[in-house]
Amino acid sequence: MNETETLSESHTVMSEILMPNDTNNLGRALGGSVLHWMDICAAISSRRFSRRQVVTASMDHVDFLGPIDLGDIVTVEGYVFETGKTSMDVVVTVRAERPSRNEKRDTATSFFTMVALDEDERPASVPDLSCPTDDQKTLRDDALRRREKRRTSLSASQ
Repeated sequence: MNETETLSESHTVMSEILMPNDTNNLGRALGGSVLHWMDICAAISSRRFSRRQVVTASMDHVDFLGPIDLGDIVTVEGYVFETGKTSMDVVVTVRAERPSRNEKRDTATSFFTMVALDEDERPASVPDLSCPTDDQKTLRDDALRRREKRRTSLSASQ
C-alpha cells in the first residue's frame, strides 16, 4: 500500500515586498523575479509533500495577469493537486497587495511539475494525494479544472 499525504501538507504561502532590485525601469516586478519566487514556492510545496529533494521538470506557460508595483506586498501560494509515480503537479498563484488602498489582485499563475529525488538523485516515488476535507477537495478540483481549461485553450490556439 502506498503512503498518502494530504493536500494541506503541501500548502505553502510566501510573502515579499517588491523592492527596487526586483523591478524594471517602470517600477514594476521583473518577470524573472516573479518566476523565481514561483519556482521556489513549487519546490517548497512538493518537498513538504514528498519529504524529498525535488527538481522542476516542467512549467506550464505563465499567465501574467497584471503588474506588481514597487512597494506592493507579493504573496505566492502553491499546493500539490495531483501526483504521478515520481512527480507532483503544483499550482502556483501570485497576488499583489497594496494595504494603503485596501487592494488585492491576482498577478500571475502557472502549473509546475516537480520530480522527487532519492539519495542518488534519481526519480523516487511520491505519496498518493489525499483530500480528506471538502476544502481540500475543492482546491484540488479547482486546480484540475483550471489546468484542463488552460490546456484546451492552448490546443485550440495552435
